[in-house]
Amino acid sequence: MNDEQTQALQAQVKDALAQDTLLQIEGGGTKSFYGQTIKGEVLSTQQHRGIINYEPTELVLTARAGTLLSEIESRLAKYNQMLPFEPPHFGEAATLGGTIACGLSGPRRPYAGAARDHVLGCQVLTGKGDVLHFGGEVMKNVAGYDVTRLMTGAMGTLGILLDISLKILPRPATEVTLQLNMSADEALQAMNHWAGQPVPLSGAVHDGDSLVLRLSGADSAVSHAQQLIGGEALASSEDYWASIREHTHAFFNDERPLWRLSLAPAHPQLALEGDTLLDWGGAQRWLLSSESPEAIRQAVEKTGGHATLFRPQETNAEIFHPLPDSLKQLHQRLKQTFDPGGILNSGRMYPDM
Repeated sequence: MNDEQTQALQAQVKDALAQDTLLQIEGGGTKSFYGQTIKGEVLSTQQHRGIINYEPTELVLTARAGTLLSEIESRLAKYNQMLPFEPPHFGEAATLGGTIACGLSGPRRPYAGAARDHVLGCQVLTGKGDVLHFGGEVMKNVAGYDVTRLMTGAMGTLGILLDISLKILPRPATEVTLQLNMSADEALQAMNHWAGQPVPLSGAVHDGDSLVLRLSGADSAVSHAQQLIGGEALASSEDYWASIREHTHAFFNDERPLWRLSLAPAHPQLALEGDTLLDWGGAQRWLLSSESPEAIRQAVEKTGGHATLFRPQETNAEIFHPLPDSLKQLHQRLKQTFDPGGILNSGRMYPDM
């Protein structure tokens, strides 16, 4: 069935290339808000689904791009395992392909690694209609450029993800979430202090009112760290981190544009109008603000960081941070190599790519 699905997708790409038709890649549609608004004939991966291989003892899972994240996480839970990068779903229809294409990671990212760090290999359908395989199902098997990392976060602009192999991890023996009342400035100092100590951090957020730290690991290590840090233990730990990951926390219930700022975790708060939620120990900062995109990007750029307009109010807004000329040329050459006809998710990241 899935060989037929691959052939059907391949035929659609070749037909679109021959007719110079733009294609809009679509999985579950839960992250369709992310990136520039694009046009094109829909190429759906929903039927290309299913777990191909899962070896709990080897900590490796391979699944097709249309496989629901919920299905994968349910299978892993039976063996007390998890996706280490804690991916956001943003809806019940979230698929593995869309997750990897967007490259999004949850609160565990600074401590367990990003989505790209856990992709071992992938099978990709290029804009030329070729099916290519990169990487594999073991670590350290890449010779030359690691194309799996290139595809992670490329938003489908370089190819259509077909099959993806992931490294998975056991769930921690114990998890405790601590809440401490302090300001954002105090929280930045505390988060960076504890990040440099031998404590099993797996989440660090300041949500506007409190610093919230998650500890994950062996019973003894978590217990010792809890005594060092203090604070009040949250009874609904899983619900809290789900609310941060899925943007259901009260902070995100706002009509203002939502910005995702990336900068050094120890950098002081920026002098920008609006409200901020600190995640990833201060390295990822969610900003609700009506300030101009130019002012926000200029302030973040001065720190060496970048700003993404995660949830815009305008459909024609510039989403991703402008690229310097050298990087822009590199992006264009990669696009030309994998999708010379420019038919795959054209303009999803940048208008001319």
